[in-house]
Amino acid sequence: MMNKKIAMLGAAAILTLTITGQSFAAGVAFTDLANIPAKDKIISLQQKGYIQGVSSDRFDPKGTLTAAQGIQLLVNAFDLNIDLLRFIKEPHATDYFPKANDAAWYANTLIIAANNNIDLSKDLDPGAAWTKEEFTHHLILAMGTSSILQMIKIKPMEFGDQGQLSTAFDGSVQLALVLGIAKLDQNNNFKPQEKITRAEAAELVYNALAYIEEHPAPAQGS
Repeated sequence: MMNKKIAMLGAAAILTLTITGQSFAAGVAFTDLANIPAKDKIISLQQKGYIQGVSSDRFDPKGTLTAAQGIQLLVNAFDLNIDLLRFIKEPHATDYFPKANDAAWYANTLIIAANNNIDLSKDLDPGAAWTKEEFTHHLILAMGTSSILQMIKIKPMEFGDQGQLSTAFDGSVQLALVLGIAKLDQNNNFKPQEKITRAEAAELVYNALAYIEEHPAPAQGS
């Protein structure tokens, strides 16, 4: 019994640690956002502590977003947590994702995400680049944990490269487009298979948070 209590305390201590590695002070302004259309949105997210740079003053907006970076962004922005969970033993990222590294900066984030139903594959590679459709899918699911998206009925949109959408992500992309969270380009394409950049991911998160703020869930009992 004592060993079990120690294990649970150890898990709690680990899960309350600040995520490190790619986390840098939100007070340091990014110096590489010139000519980036989503500059103001990125700055807003940084000021709220939702996003971090790749260094103390660089966001790397045009860099591709890795799965680990994307998951960290979603966990931070949508306040995903495991506050109400109790573990029999100390959880590890590799318990959920064998390709993860339990000593990596993202380890605690992966544990939180794995317990928040955002449809992450057990075969997840934290260092792999995410596509636009992948990030949009997980974003919509993360967004759904704090809103009533599941109650929304939509009429699917038609667009140029719709046939490139993966079946598993089609519904989420359609919802993001209909709600105005995601946008089509000037050629009426979404480019679902294209690797998403860090700036594009940040803009999607900003738009999603704005939508939630503008459409709050009704109070319980109403």
